Amino acid sequence: MKSKAYAQAGVDIDLGNSVKSQLPKLLASTHRPEVLGKVGCFGGLFALKVSQYKQPVLVSSVDGVGTKLKIAFALNKHNTVGADLVNHCVDDIAVLGAEPLFFLDYIGTGKLEPAVFQQLITGFAKACKENNCALIGGETAQMPDFYAPGEYDVSGTIVGVVEKSRMLDGKGIRKGDRVIGIASNGLHTNGYSLARKIFFEKMKLDYSSKPAGLKCTIGAELLKTHLSYGNLIQVLLKKYNLPKTPRVVKGLAHITGGGFIDNIPRILPKTCDVIIKKGTWPVPSVFKLIQNSGCIDESEIYQVFNMGIGMTAIVSADKADAVLADIKKAKYKAWHIGEVVKGTGLSRVE
Repeated sequence: MKSKAYAQAGVDIDLGNSVKSQLPKLLASTHRPEVLGKVGCFGGLFALKVSQYKQPVLVSSVDGVGTKLKIAFALNKHNTVGADLVNHCVDDIAVLGAEPLFFLDYIGTGKLEPAVFQQLITGFAKACKENNCALIGGETAQMPDFYAPGEYDVSGTIVGVVEKSRMLDGKGIRKGDRVIGIASNGLHTNGYSLARKIFFEKMKLDYSSKPAGLKCTIGAELLKTHLSYGNLIQVLLKKYNLPKTPRVVKGLAHITGGGFIDNIPRILPKTCDVIIKKGTWPVPSVFKLIQNSGCIDESEIYQVFNMGIGMTAIVSADKADAVLADIKKAKYKAWHIGEVVKGTGLSRVE
């Protein structure tokens, strides 16, 4: 059979349709009763149950995985970066108090590789299911000559909802409040351009290298999945931020690109600063390796990397121990790592 002209040009529509035929089963694992329509429609349909809310506010976010993808390409392992993307987006809206509703993905590649596509979608679906978030659609674009062979890019869009009166905005943060740090699972999805330069250009390591201090290879360390804090946050808010009572959990900051220095101020009132106290939590070995081998100043490294803290919660001092205990009960490592002081809306590490 004569091959089609478009396939000869690098875009195989039939292959794309064949690969996507496996989607309904994967997407079904993430199903929520609000999802309408079928896979493959021009748009995803979600019937929000507005009767459950007095003033529902939709919360959306879009993100990618950055150059962590280079690690996935090198190791030919792609399911973890699919989960990374979902979890990162979930965490971004969770800090506002939002419950995730649905997620859409975008995959752009030069040549569609069925095995890679399958791993990515499996990662999306697994993380969506764990976060009770419906995977309702996406887009896969074949663009020959646009990407290097064997490479692709991914991005995702998430939509969630929060009751307006329960939305977290940081306005109640006051001097004396405590900062709780919840452990990350490594670099998550930020700082990879610098980490790769140090590990693979300066130190001349390869993906199978296992430097002193690490319990696994560099490749395995760098592909650790970005943790989701979404379900944990919902449990804490339902227990501590009760209607018509003073809020205990006053603000949350997802520690992504910008580290402690740039992310925490996003939730602070202009009258407060946060002081993060070094030595109050164990910094994972991978960050020490990056800092020492790259000769990076401490003032910079706490602005680039999460340093072992993936989420921070600012809570009232009188309930800080109770909140910390509940976080640990949920099987997350966490510590008191700082406090709120009088200031001008800045965060510093001392």
